[in-house]
Amino acid sequence: MFSWLGKQGGGRERTGGTDLVQTVTGGLRDLYLRKLLPLEEHYRFHEFHSPALEEADFENKPMVLLVGQYSTGKTTFIRYLLEQDFPGMRIGPEPTTDSFIAVMYGETEGNVPGNALVVDPKKPFRKLSRFGNAFLNRFMCSQLPNEVLKSISIIDSPGILSGEKQRISRGYDFCQVLQWFAERVDRIILLFDAHKLDISDEFSEAIKSFRGQDDKIRVVLNKADQVDTQQLMRVYGALMWSLGKVIDTPEVLRVYIGSFWAHPLRNTENRRLFEAEAQDLFQDIQGLPQKAAVRKLNDLIKRARLAKVHAYIISYLKKEMPSVFGKENKKKELINRLPEIYIQLQREYHISAGDFPEVKKMQELLENCDFTKFHSLKPKLIETVDNMLANKIASLMNLIRQEESNMPTEIVHGGAFDGTMAGPFGHGYGEGAKEGADEDEWVVAKDKPAYDEIFYTLSPINGKISGISAKKEMVTSKLPNSVLGKIWKLADCDGDGMLDDEEFALAKHLIKIKLDGYELPGTLPSHLVPPSHRKPFQTAE
Repeated sequence: MFSWLGKQGGGRERTGGTDLVQTVTGGLRDLYLRKLLPLEEHYRFHEFHSPALEEADFENKPMVLLVGQYSTGKTTFIRYLLEQDFPGMRIGPEPTTDSFIAVMYGETEGNVPGNALVVDPKKPFRKLSRFGNAFLNRFMCSQLPNEVLKSISIIDSPGILSGEKQRISRGYDFCQVLQWFAERVDRIILLFDAHKLDISDEFSEAIKSFRGQDDKIRVVLNKADQVDTQQLMRVYGALMWSLGKVIDTPEVLRVYIGSFWAHPLRNTENRRLFEAEAQDLFQDIQGLPQKAAVRKLNDLIKRARLAKVHAYIISYLKKEMPSVFGKENKKKELINRLPEIYIQLQREYHISAGDFPEVKKMQELLENCDFTKFHSLKPKLIETVDNMLANKIASLMNLIRQEESNMPTEIVHGGAFDGTMAGPFGHGYGEGAKEGADEDEWVVAKDKPAYDEIFYTLSPINGKISGISAKKEMVTSKLPNSVLGKIWKLADCDGDGMLDDEEFALAKHLIKIKLDGYELPGTLPSHLVPPSHRKPFQTAE
């Protein structure tokens, strides 16, 4: 067991969330440097797939990458989250953002150009230097003192246009840059405009570059307030159809629908839907710091699996090469036979097809390689990585779970996130079971006359109706018995198996809450307790 795993159980000294981050960071870094990096270097993994990881890759804050076609609201979305402008921000209906902008926390506002950014050892961008000056001139870091950025960093990307000209004129491999970011960020948000659902060729290629990172992808259908409900249904269906053509996964992607900017809604028909969707998206982003350790662990596992497969491919090609004559012809034959080699290796080493790199890309990279300089298979390197995956990773995962269960939840604060957490404009405030919480009058009282008419048709005896009589009325709601049973338990405040007029009115009110699409409370809130039952009920508590 590594020393960084510390003492297990009660003997381990804890210092909170910082201790967890430092422990996991040190553990991951140690595993990578001592177990995985030797395998990567021996089989030239970094030339084919991804550059070597550095210190900053393990210590950086969670990052969110925004990708979308021009004028879908990417920069506006960042402005909405931060609730302030950031250096280098440009917003307009035309393609305005022509650079990758890393929006990060800094004590003072300012910009750091790309060439200076990739030599900063404290930033996780050093390996981007391989994309050259054409990219670095279109890359910058925007720093500002913002509460949101204390927990996460946000990467704004250039708006994607259609047509071959856009790809050629960039001067760097746009999709390769996106792939580099995708491997390192915690969340990838694809933004769509309700009026621009077409997925251009470049956007399609960009989405395909996220292959293997499907668990990080979320989709936002922005500017949804500009269409009515009927149009929104059609737009949503068209979006799902379009995404199904470019994202090769059996699972349906999570799509958040709304209008993410601080302006009045143009169409308020779906206000409740937009609020619920925004809350779900905020919760997803707010949970990133808490899940950062697990995400880095997961990415290291994916990288280790790919490195193993790469080692098998390279060593196989080396083994098949002739020692003297016919090397070039054999090289061409092996490259053409690569799909068959994949299948052979899958069977021989019991590897899933999903762990192999894309055939076409691998064939292109192999064209420029000298197969005779490849290394033969070293079982010891493979065994070291297998041991890491089977034992060391499992130990670190257990440590993360133990720490997370004992430490307070770490979430993103500030900006738009604070506006959804408390007060009368918090999501669900004054709705469903929370209605009437800040009122002096019992909220059920306004509908009680109508409920009383029903109550007295059920032939109450001594002011109460039996469970059988109540059931006859309650089942007319068509709610399942499991739900009605919970409502009965909440409404029967004194637990005598019968309902008086106030308890019956409460039962009808709870049924209405459920039929309106809200969840029932686990326990009866104090503001819903019938007036005549409040003192005895509170005493019983």
